Amino acid sequence: MKKHPVLLAVVIGLVIPGLYILPACKDASVATSGPGDQPAALNYQNYCAGCHGDNLEKFAAKEWMDEEGFTSVIRSIKYGIEDIGMPAFEKTFTDSEIEALAAYVKRGIPADRGKLKPAVTPGGIVESEVQRFVVDTVVSGLNVPWGLAILPNGDMLISERAGTLHLFSEGKLSAPIKGLPPIMAFGQGGLLDICLHPGYESNGWIYFSYSALNTESTRRSGNTAIMRARLKDLQLVDQEVIFRGTPLTDRGHHFGCKLAFDADNRLFFGIGDRGQHFDFPQKLDNANGKIHRINDDGTIPPDNPFVNTPGALQSIYSYGHRNPQGTAIHPVTGEVWETEHGPRGGDEINLIEPGLNYGWPVISYGINYDGTILTELTEKEGMEQPVFYWTPSIAPCGMTFVTGDRYKNWKNNMLVGSLRFMYLERVVLNKHSVMHREKLLEGIGRVRNVIMGPDGYIYIAIETPGKIVRLVPME
Repeated sequence: MKKHPVLLAVVIGLVIPGLYILPACKDASVATSGPGDQPAALNYQNYCAGCHGDNLEKFAAKEWMDEEGFTSVIRSIKYGIEDIGMPAFEKTFTDSEIEALAAYVKRGIPADRGKLKPAVTPGGIVESEVQRFVVDTVVSGLNVPWGLAILPNGDMLISERAGTLHLFSEGKLSAPIKGLPPIMAFGQGGLLDICLHPGYESNGWIYFSYSALNTESTRRSGNTAIMRARLKDLQLVDQEVIFRGTPLTDRGHHFGCKLAFDADNRLFFGIGDRGQHFDFPQKLDNANGKIHRINDDGTIPPDNPFVNTPGALQSIYSYGHRNPQGTAIHPVTGEVWETEHGPRGGDEINLIEPGLNYGWPVISYGINYDGTILTELTEKEGMEQPVFYWTPSIAPCGMTFVTGDRYKNWKNNMLVGSLRFMYLERVVLNKHSVMHREKLLEGIGRVRNVIMGPDGYIYIAIETPGKIVRLVPME
C-alpha cells in the first residue's frame, strides 16, 4: 500500500471553560498586544485556530473575559479539561509561553466575534463547477440543529443538540415536542440524528440517536443510544429504546452518530471512541469506536460478522474508528460509506465492509492535539486504509449521496459537511476512489448535516448560525 507522510494540521484544540464555538468571520483582523506577541500569535495559529478561528473570532462573550488577569485561561491551556476533550498543553509549552498565549487570547478577541460574512448573496445564483443553484433559507433561529427528517407531507422534524425536538410546519416552528428520553446534553452530546423508517408511511416509525443520560447514578455518565417512536400531536408515543451503547462513561465527546437504513431495513450507525481511544476501538466487548448494524426493531441480523465471536458485541459491523459522524448508503451499489474525525489531521472517508478493522488508534494520518506523535504507523497488515483522508482536518459532519434528477450534474456524488472550514464538499467517486472534490458555500457556517429530502432537494443543517437551508437548482 502507498505510504503517506503524517502532515501537521491546524489543531482542533484549545477549549476554555465556558466557551462555545461560533462561526468564523473571514474579514476580522487579529488584535495584537505588542511586539512580544509574535511567538504567542504563531503558537495560536499552529495549535488553537482550528477550534477558535484564525482571527480569534469564534469566542463567545463569557465571564472569564472580564476577570482580572489570565488565571482561568492559563489553567485551561496548561491542564486541559479531560471530560470535554480539551488537551493539556503543559508538556507542549513552557510556563512563559502559556502565559503569553493566554494574554494573546484574552487581549486579542475581536469585538465583532461571532459575525459571519455571508457565503452567498440572498437570492443570488451560485455558480459551482457544474451546477447552478440558489440557496433558500427554510428555517432560522435554531439552537445548534443536528438532525433533520422530512415527513411525506413536507413537514420537517429538527433536533437540537441541547435536547429539544421541533416540528416545522406551514412556515412555523413548533414548541418542543414531548416524549424524549433523558438526554446527556453535555459537550458534544445531546439529541443527535433523526431518520424515518423506509416504510414510514405505513408504520410511522421515527428513529433518534442521542447521548443517553444514566439516571441511576448521581454522577453524570452516558453513551450513545437509539430510540424509535411515533409522532402524535407534538408528542412522541410508542417509544422503544432499541440500542444502548456500553459501557457508560463520563466523557462529553465522540458520541457519533449518523443513522442510515439500507435496502433490507437494517440500520447502520457509528459510535465514537468516547475520548478513550486506547480503551475501546480495538476491542470487541464494547460499543465504542465501532460501526453497528441492527434490524429495525433492534434485534441483531444473523449474518453480522461477530455474532459467533465469544465476548463480542453482536451489533458490531466494523471497528477501529475514532468518531464517525457521517454514514450513508450508496444509491447504486448499496455500499456503506462513512466519514470520521481524525485527531489533528487525518479525517477519513471509509468504505465500510463487515468485520474489518479500520485501525484507530494503531494507525492514523493525524497527530496528537499537543503536537506530539500519536503513532508512527500509517498502515499495518490487517488494518484498512481510508479511501481518502483530509489533512488539515475539515471536521467532516453529515454526509449523503445526491439522488434523483434535480441535480443532474451531481448525481451519485457524495456531499460532506465541514464544521471546521464551514463549507459543503462535493466528492466525485470512481468506484472506490475519490476522483474530484469541490468546495461549495464557503463560509456559510458550521455544517452539521446534509440530507436528500423526499422532494428531491438537498437540505443542509447549519450549526451556527442555527438554520436549515435548501439548494434549489437552476436550469
